[in-house]
Amino acid sequence: MQDLKESYQNTTYKLGHHGPRNMALLKEAFENVDANMESDIYGTGSIIEDFQTKIATVLGKEAAVFFPSGTMAQQIALRIWADKKQNPKIGYHPLSHLEIHEQDGLRELQHIEPILLCDADKLITLEDIKALDASVSCVLLELPQREIGGQLPSFEELEEISQYCRENGIQLHLDGARLWEIIPYYQKSTKEISALFDSVYVSFYKGLGGIAGAILAGDEDFVKEAKVWKRRYGGDLISLYPYILSADYYYDKRIGKMGQYYEAAKELAGRFNACSGMSTLPEVPVSNMFHVYFDESAEVIEPILAKIHAETGVGCSGYLQVKPDGRCAFELSLGDAITEVPAEKLAQVFEQLGNMK
Repeated sequence: MQDLKESYQNTTYKLGHHGPRNMALLKEAFENVDANMESDIYGTGSIIEDFQTKIATVLGKEAAVFFPSGTMAQQIALRIWADKKQNPKIGYHPLSHLEIHEQDGLRELQHIEPILLCDADKLITLEDIKALDASVSCVLLELPQREIGGQLPSFEELEEISQYCRENGIQLHLDGARLWEIIPYYQKSTKEISALFDSVYVSFYKGLGGIAGAILAGDEDFVKEAKVWKRRYGGDLISLYPYILSADYYYDKRIGKMGQYYEAAKELAGRFNACSGMSTLPEVPVSNMFHVYFDESAEVIEPILAKIHAETGVGCSGYLQVKPDGRCAFELSLGDAITEVPAEKLAQVFEQLGNMK
């Protein structure tokens, strides 16, 4: 039997994301672009400057700077706050992207000392921040917290954390890679959410489906320093316009669909939870994202999913993550692709999942 990844790639339909990440993404974004439009040059030019202004306005911040990657943007943001406070200690979640996906870049490149604020399977709370043994220059909050299923604190808790940090001289940074996706749950604008933070990072490829790229936003002084650090990191490529134009195009195309993705996630999670031997985290999604858990091991579940892929033509996932308790899981982030799955095909998937042996 073909392996899970291969079986997933061979399916006609996918449950997650927006569709294939291929050259069509670039071609669609550039289809109506004026061929004579001038590119940006080393961080200047109307293409980059207009987009930075647009997103700064969306976020309600004084200024913004475009980066080729969120990894670069966030390490720089935390370095700026550490320097401002003359304190290299930064607080964040144990499963933050900076902690588990960046090869210790924050420690090795910036000599910043992360302080892990809570248990790995929990959300950061105000009490976690108050209980810090050491002072920190900045606290980073990821909304939603991806590695625990995309969970979110209440908006009231966010307001309390923001107020506490400001009263105690702690900068608050938002890892908002998926900020767009949480607007339907909070029923707040991006400005209202961003107003609680001193700096904000957003992505243009995760929920929006662009090619790559990120924005870091804050006040004028913060962004001025960020631009210097961007040059130091090698982030000022001679031109970034393929990323900027695609980011702008897919932002405009999909920003109005976040409520649709959120409702689809709640409906789909309900169908997984109705199947014996599986559950979702969270049980009721708070964004377009959730994790699907199986009570059996990956060795048991892989051939079952591969068979479902082959027989229905619908891809659930190309991988399974092994959990410490022996269970396995995969992540789903819903986008345009779910709307392409025929209802009868989706019914076949859940019929087979409900009859797993």
